Amino acid sequence: MTALSSTPTSWDRPHRAAERMARAWSLAVAGTSYVSMSGMEVQDFLTSLSTRIIHALTAEVFDPADVREVGSTLVAAHFTEPTTVERTMAVLSEQFGNAPARRIAQIQGALAAGYALALRDRVLEEQEEIRTAALWSQARAEEGRRVSDARFRAIFAGAAIGMSVSTVDGHIVEVNQALCDMLGYTADELLAMSFEDFVLPDDPPSAAELFADLFAGQREQVRIEKPYIHKDGHRVWTDLVASVIRDDEDRPRWLVAMFEDITERHLLQVRLRHQALHDPLTQLPNRTLFFDRLAELLTDASGDARVGVCYLDVDGFKVINDTLGHDVGDQLLQTVARRLARSINGEGQLVARMGGDEFVVLIENSADIEQVVSVAEKALDTVRAPVHVGGHEISISASIGVVEQPLLGTSTGELMKAADTTLYWAKADGRNRLALFDAERHAREVKRYELSASMPAALERREFFVEYQPLVRLSDARIMGVEALVRWRHPRFGVLGPDAFIGMAEETGLIVPLGRWVLHEACRQAAEWHRTAADRAPLMSVNLAVRQMRDRTIVRDVKAILEQTGLAPERLQLELTESAVMGTGGEPTEALKALADLGPRIAIDDFGTGYSNFAYLRHLPVHSLKLAGSFVAGLRPPERPDPVDEQIVAAVIGLAHTLKLSVTAEGVETAEQASRLQALGCDTAQGWYYASPGPASAIKLA
Repeated sequence: MTALSSTPTSWDRPHRAAERMARAWSLAVAGTSYVSMSGMEVQDFLTSLSTRIIHALTAEVFDPADVREVGSTLVAAHFTEPTTVERTMAVLSEQFGNAPARRIAQIQGALAAGYALALRDRVLEEQEEIRTAALWSQARAEEGRRVSDARFRAIFAGAAIGMSVSTVDGHIVEVNQALCDMLGYTADELLAMSFEDFVLPDDPPSAAELFADLFAGQREQVRIEKPYIHKDGHRVWTDLVASVIRDDEDRPRWLVAMFEDITERHLLQVRLRHQALHDPLTQLPNRTLFFDRLAELLTDASGDARVGVCYLDVDGFKVINDTLGHDVGDQLLQTVARRLARSINGEGQLVARMGGDEFVVLIENSADIEQVVSVAEKALDTVRAPVHVGGHEISISASIGVVEQPLLGTSTGELMKAADTTLYWAKADGRNRLALFDAERHAREVKRYELSASMPAALERREFFVEYQPLVRLSDARIMGVEALVRWRHPRFGVLGPDAFIGMAEETGLIVPLGRWVLHEACRQAAEWHRTAADRAPLMSVNLAVRQMRDRTIVRDVKAILEQTGLAPERLQLELTESAVMGTGGEPTEALKALADLGPRIAIDDFGTGYSNFAYLRHLPVHSLKLAGSFVAGLRPPERPDPVDEQIVAAVIGLAHTLKLSVTAEGVETAEQASRLQALGCDTAQGWYYASPGPASAIKLA
């Protein structure tokens, strides 16, 4: 047969032709058969086969054996799907389209024959392997059972962990040496025992239920941590894994158990758990354990169950730390902790350290407040005993907050907040004592805190307003002035008088901006009255708090407000308490002199409750005294006035007039008081007898 003629375009470069054919071939057969080669590996593999096919195509004499080998090679490489052969034939037709048809047919036939023969041989080999494997598996099954039994016995006997085999009704039939060593019994002694001999009171509560499920077929295996008692009496903790062995009818027949000795691990866990729930310094239960126990009580609360809490703080502990050192402080806390734990150890009583120098006693199922108070008094007596540490004898005391209430309707947070608040009361009342929780007092303090927290926003929202109470001249009952009194229209608590919030405003410093606003509002109103009533307009009297007088901007603020409102300075009276007038050194404040220089009148408010010293009044720029209402109250007789109060009032009025000071009496509520004050020479008065505080529109201008 004549070989294909070589042409410059087709076959002068056989290697490139093979690569081109391999690329087309690999794309055609991609995904038709599963082979463990990457795409590039498949292309390299087909390139070598393409080279052999091109060689057969261009050979002078066609040798079908070489092409048949190409077909068998495809099978050997697992290109075994019919689609692979089909697409291979198509590639040969496309690639060799200009070759003699006969040669192409010879190549396709030889390749197909080699592919088919190889595939047949492969199928025959696989069938033989399957038949042989079946025969071997049958023979080896019997051998496997014998070997498995021998292996199990070898493992059972030589295992490092304890093992046992028992019947499902609890009789032990086989044990290994490791289990004997673990529990201290001989094999014969263990074989004479049953499950019941190893049941302990502190077994896991779920153990019986788990084994019942195992025997009922609901479980195939059970794993629990279980204690056993060694023959010599000590406890051995094990990690127990029990599996049921069933017969051919799937009925539980045997129980195989494996025991790992985890005693050391268990003891370590116990120590770690103890450390997590106990204070490292005092070894008392810590706050975590305390709150866990309290949470359990609240969760299980029912009926009329009650609880008591004594929250204890060592008085002056910081001073001991700062002066004697933290080592002495730590020893002191350890001593206090030991004493508390020793003296308060009744059933249902838990002593814990909350942190720092704070301890707490939890009384479960308390009977009443007397029982809890008894525990608190015992704790106080325990702490009061002198402590000898570091060569020092230290006398200490404690303050305790006592709470006793029903469990239902409370929470951990509410209970501890009440205890903490009550402890603060004991501290504030002088220390070295206990204080009982008072729900009404607590509610007042909560309200006070809410008011304090909301005051800045209330000032911005303009919730404050000013009312005016007349200052009446006693000689003719004419209104000669008014006192500006601030009120708070609270969105939740209604209208509040100054007694409800002025003290808080002074504590927080808000009295400065609040007082500035009150002064501006009062001066604005006074200026308005002066524009409409001229000389008939009343004098405007405004209170200045101590903190306002201590503020460095007070003089500048008063001057600016007078200028902004257009009020003449002589139309304004500033009321100051005696403590606001005098500085820390007992001398008049510079601010007082500067305010007087601006032109307003200066009045001493609540005279008689502070310095009450007329000697210094001679040197102060003061124009008026306002008698404290407590003195005026003595002039209101059930039968006749208090002679002492009357003499005091008369003396004050006389001395004030000697110093050319006018006198105003506060708190006048009856005609008898007004009459007596006029008889004693008092100049002006104010009180409910004349008018209660009200809006500006209620003031009648004469």
